[in-house]
Order: sequence, then structure tokens, then C-alpha cells
Amino acid sequence: MALFVEVGKYMNFRRAADALDMPSSTLSRRISYLESEIGLRLLHRTTRKVEFTEAGLIYYERCKRIVSEANLAHEQLGDMATLASGLLRASVPVDFATVYLAPALAEFVRLYPNINFELDMSPRRAGLVTENVDVAIRIGESPDSTLIARKLTQFQGQLYSSPNYLKKIGVPDHPSILKHHQCIGFPKMKTWVLTDGNKKVSVEINGRFSLNNIGMMKRLAVLGQGIILIPQTAIESELETGDLVPVLPQWFANPVPVYAITETKLLPAKVRVFIDFLKQYFN
Repeated sequence: MALFVEVGKYMNFRRAADALDMPSSTLSRRISYLESEIGLRLLHRTTRKVEFTEAGLIYYERCKRIVSEANLAHEQLGDMATLASGLLRASVPVDFATVYLAPALAEFVRLYPNINFELDMSPRRAGLVTENVDVAIRIGESPDSTLIARKLTQFQGQLYSSPNYLKKIGVPDHPSILKHHQCIGFPKMKTWVLTDGNKKVSVEINGRFSLNNIGMMKRLAVLGQGIILIPQTAIESELETGDLVPVLPQWFANPVPVYAITETKLLPAKVRVFIDFLKQYFN
């Protein structure tokens, strides 16, 4: 059953065999034996791909929970809660990893020296099951209701710019004035919604630059290229040096949640202690 679940994760015998450290022929033979014992074909196999049969998909959805629970039971019996160890694979947005996660990891590894990390910081969203990712950090609402989301913290953006830009272009006294400024924002996010107590304003922003990297946004703002909307915690050093200053400091963007996403509630110790640590760290 556990071998079948592994094949189901990868939908590829060779990759599953590599993960299990066994020959592909042995794995294929074991799955064939399982099918003969059940009396139903679970997989359609061709030279190019593997697909579930109807029975195979039903069996996989049930079995992956059973296998996860069995693995967790073995961990708990071994008192792994206090001896969390192994390789933890995480998918993390690059900006979040650089600005926030790096100092958290430095503290975490001192507490749990037997846990090692493999971080995927590519722009695409890595698949938890298909790519064998233990936990994914996601900013914003989780779109997949089949996954388990645990809230770690939330960010609230504010407006910042360089003193030189404001001296040259002028200091806006209301969010509506931002449409006349160079605003550096994310692609496909052409509207900034700002609130001041009970007051709310939506502004269609304009600007030469739109990008998906906070580090580059900060750099462009420091170089006098416009106004940015990001959390204060992401620009603390620039505020200390005076390279950036607040703009309309009483106006805030809507809070954006940050989640730790897992496939199941049944977590191995290495993942459980990591998520618990991040929740405490960010709080």
C-alpha cells in the first residue's frame, strides 16, 4: 500500500523507485502483486506515462491517509517530537524568504540542529504532492480548499518613497493624488486600496515600473523612481538610513495573511515543530 501511494505521488515508476531507493522492476512487480490481490487494475501503464484507473484513484485517496497516519504513529512511538530530524522541503516566495525567513531559520536551526532544509524559491508554486514538498509558505488567501492552511502572520502595506523623489515631484496630501505620481507596484495590481480609520480610497496607479520583487522595488524607490506600497518591516534599514521616508503615514493597505500550507493535518515532527516555531516567531 505504501509503495502504491509513492507511485501515486509521482505518477512515474522510475521517480518513485528512486525516492524509495529500489529498482523500478521490483516496484512494478510489487504493484502488480497488489493488483492481483485486490482483483482490480489500479494503474494504466504505457511506455510514456502512468494513470490511475477509476478504482486506483479511489484506492489512492483512501490509502494516502492511512499511510500518513501509520508513519505518524511510528514517529510518535519513537518520541520524535523531541528528536525532530531529517530533510525538510519547503516552497517559499523569494522575497519572504530573503527578508523574513532567513533570520527565522538562523534561530530555528540552533533549536533543532538535526533538521536540514531544501528550499524552493522559484516564482512558480511548487506542488505539495507531485514535488514532495513538506510545507509551502503562501502570501494571500489559499485558493485550494483541499489543502490545510495555518495562518502564521499578516502584513499591512504602507507608502514610502525617497526624499529626493518627494522634493522633485511633491508630497501627496491625499491618496487620490497618487494617480499623478510614479507608483511602483506588482504586475496586474493596478489599483491600490487604502484606508484611514473608516475612510477608504481606491486609486488607479500609474508608473513606469511594475514588478514582482520587493528587493528591486526598494532599490528603485531609493533611487528616486517613485512610491512603493510594502510593509514597514521590509524596509527597516532604509528607514533608519533615511533613504526612504513614509508617505501619507496614516493610510494603510488591507492586511494580507501569510499561511503555512500542508497537504494533510497529519504532520511529521520536523514539519510540526517548524510551523509551530514560525507562528511563535512572527507573533
